[in-house]
Amino acid sequence: MSLPTKLTFWNTVRYSTLALCVLGLVLSLFTLIGFGRGLLALLVFGALVGVGVYDLVQQKHAILRNYPVLGHLRFLLEFVRPEIRQYFVESDTEQQPFSRAQRSVVYQRAKAEPDQRPFGTQLDVGAEGYEWINHSLQPTRLPSHDFRLWIGGQPGQPLPGAQPCTQPYHASVFNISAMSFGALSANAVLALNLGARMGGFAHDTGEGSISQYHREHGGDLIWEIGSGYFGCRNDDGTFNAERFAEQARDPQVKMVEIKLSQGAKPGHGGMLPAAKVTPEIAAARGIPQGKDCISPAGHSAFSTPVQLLQFVARLRDLSGGKPTGFKLCIGHPWEWFAIAKAMVETDITPDFIVVDGAEGGTGAAPVEFADHVGVPLQEGLRMVHNTLRGVGLRERVKIGCAGKVITAFDIVRMLALGADWCNSARGFMMAVGCLQAQTCHTGHCPTGVTTQDPVRQRALVPADKAPRVAQFHKNTLHALQELLQAAGLTETDEVTAHHIVRRIDDAEVRLLSTLMPLLPERAILDDLDGLPTVYRLFWPLASAHSFQPVHLPPAIDTANRDHYRAHGGDAGGGGGADTKVVRSGYDVVA
Repeated sequence: MSLPTKLTFWNTVRYSTLALCVLGLVLSLFTLIGFGRGLLALLVFGALVGVGVYDLVQQKHAILRNYPVLGHLRFLLEFVRPEIRQYFVESDTEQQPFSRAQRSVVYQRAKAEPDQRPFGTQLDVGAEGYEWINHSLQPTRLPSHDFRLWIGGQPGQPLPGAQPCTQPYHASVFNISAMSFGALSANAVLALNLGARMGGFAHDTGEGSISQYHREHGGDLIWEIGSGYFGCRNDDGTFNAERFAEQARDPQVKMVEIKLSQGAKPGHGGMLPAAKVTPEIAAARGIPQGKDCISPAGHSAFSTPVQLLQFVARLRDLSGGKPTGFKLCIGHPWEWFAIAKAMVETDITPDFIVVDGAEGGTGAAPVEFADHVGVPLQEGLRMVHNTLRGVGLRERVKIGCAGKVITAFDIVRMLALGADWCNSARGFMMAVGCLQAQTCHTGHCPTGVTTQDPVRQRALVPADKAPRVAQFHKNTLHALQELLQAAGLTETDEVTAHHIVRRIDDAEVRLLSTLMPLLPERAILDDLDGLPTVYRLFWPLASAHSFQPVHLPPAIDTANRDHYRAHGGDAGGGGGADTKVVRSGYDVVA
């Protein structure tokens, strides 16, 4: 049996760093006593020796017990790794989650600096998934880049349906997406809202309600109502109609948006710890200071699709007839179809729907939710657009969208997939100084954008950043104007999926219109059997009176049992009226 190798200074680095610190301490002590010099070195080496001794006796970190002093280098490198990667390692086109090229174009447009790039594209035009917009040999010339649309009908021309909007809003096609005060600092909210007022576009409050900082500069607001009903709640967290009406009728509030789910963490509630509920946050949300602030996963004001639409109509009435709609990240297809069925049954339609993609998310979320929950924007947007066409209601409902929309091509691509306008959260965060440090949830944001620390947020000066918000908006829409002109178009609503081309492999490209076909008007109501799988499979499961999938009639079950099994479903084997599809995937969201 061999004996363990004797540890020495020369055959291991485990304790050598501590040994060198001890040697430095002895030498500095000698020079201080003998020559009157070396006090600073004595203090430094003394501190290092103290750290090393503590590392040896502490029991929390194994690496520090084995590598006293030296082991701290590992934690330092781990701490600065994101910055090292972002600034020195990753390429200009590597998205983590936004590439350096994407961030650069935001900074350049926000600062009104030249955004042209020399020497050609850095993208691999032969790579699978590369996309472009076809240009025209007869470009148009547009008079303005201020592209706008009416939401909720037009003045004096209300939309058909029950309890229509009477105060339509003339919105920009590019607006600030939902971010709450509390998640954002006071100075960030001030800068965003002042920038929105300067640029003539809308600022979504997020579910944290309307704070004093949203009101200070008077920029147009979209008031988002979440499951916590912040700003319009009773003490028990339920909806309070009187408090809602009081705020919603403020002229600064232009639209009301019910948040059903968000791309960052759909189906997941949240909690703001008591320690973070400052007096200002408590006042904005209408909650007690010093207590945990709970955002439930679901709403208490409604529990069925019909009740949701009745709630939409109620808020529209309480707000004085302002455009009212909802935001969601698509999940179970039958739940969205149930809402569409409720629209048909009640004749109540929202004035708008904002589709949030799973790739979106300014707030912190559990990694499983951020990575694997929710339908991405492309599929969710196309499903909402096609469903509304399929039930004959598309002209009554405007569609907004959000999810990594940064450049004018991002906007034009979303317009091609069915959106009427786009929202951006992280783009406007970068416009006010965000550098993608990804410390938003820690309170240690280095630029003061996502922190309540008064010292940190002091670094963000609203008067300096607000013009950047307006300039980012203006220059992005100017780029959109140039894209439309190059394609020979005159309006944003002329953009279709026929204009965008995607590379499938090195030898094949296809139009988006062939990859994601457009449903004919009323096709779901008139010709369901001829539609893609997702509609044939899930439309029969949807009920206007429940978000749960319904039992299948015997005829449908018998005709589709093999189809369900082929697509991952379980028809129960027995058939009959009690059969319930409990595991059904879908192959195409088109």
